[in-house]
Amino acid sequence: MSLPRTLARRRTAAAALTAALLVPLAACGSDEADGKKEAAGPAASGSASAAPAAKLTVLAAASLTNVFETAGAAYEKTHPGTEITFSFAGSQELIAQVAQGSPADVLVTADTKSMDKAKADTGTPAIIAKNRLVIATAEGNPFKVDELKDLADTKLKVVLAAPEVPAGKYSKKVLDAQKITVKPVSQEPNVRAVLSKVELGEADAGLVYKTDAESAKDKVDAVEIPDAQNAVAEYPAATLKDSKNAEAATAFVTWLSSPEAQKILQDAGFQKP
Repeated sequence: MSLPRTLARRRTAAAALTAALLVPLAACGSDEADGKKEAAGPAASGSASAAPAAKLTVLAAASLTNVFETAGAAYEKTHPGTEITFSFAGSQELIAQVAQGSPADVLVTADTKSMDKAKADTGTPAIIAKNRLVIATAEGNPFKVDELKDLADTKLKVVLAAPEVPAGKYSKKVLDAQKITVKPVSQEPNVRAVLSKVELGEADAGLVYKTDAESAKDKVDAVEIPDAQNAVAEYPAATLKDSKNAEAATAFVTWLSSPEAQKILQDAGFQKP
């Protein structure tokens, strides 16, 4: 049975009105969903895309030479467009460079006291790693150096880092604590120079960081120093306030505490911060 024309027209009008009302609601829902996807996009993409591309200059302690070259390559791989140039030296030299206005973005020293001297020029530092001293000897340890007190033997040619260098300060601390007097044949401007002297046979033994000896394990032997007689070296990293790449510098310093960077550091023999 057919409906009366008037009723049919009313039903048609009502259906049209309902459809008209539903269209903007659907569009609104789609916009909201798109907005949520958009908002989630950057967070989901991770820190690699969050850090802006830049050419960074990092002033770093000499004992970080090998591991930072590895870390820098890893960082550049996950942060396309970023290039990192490292300048390695003794921490005291790095502080002097900062004081003289040397253009750089990040500073990483081998002790907190050195970093404290640059606090007017840096952001808040973060400890990214720790280290300990060992006695480096020629391969095979021909002079049978077994402990710290053996370094007092005047027949041995011993080299130490200079007193103003973090490694030199740590060396003095551990020797003084054990009341051991060592007369070094030379005092070097950084710990890598101490290692080099032992590698080249220009010294019989020297105090270096564990990671330095590890990096040259095919040329030197490492004699462990008990924790009770040792000193803990801390490595703080901070951005430099005069950096022209502040955001990228901050991203790199933050990354140094990430699981990826920490694995690289610890694989090289550094300890957790």
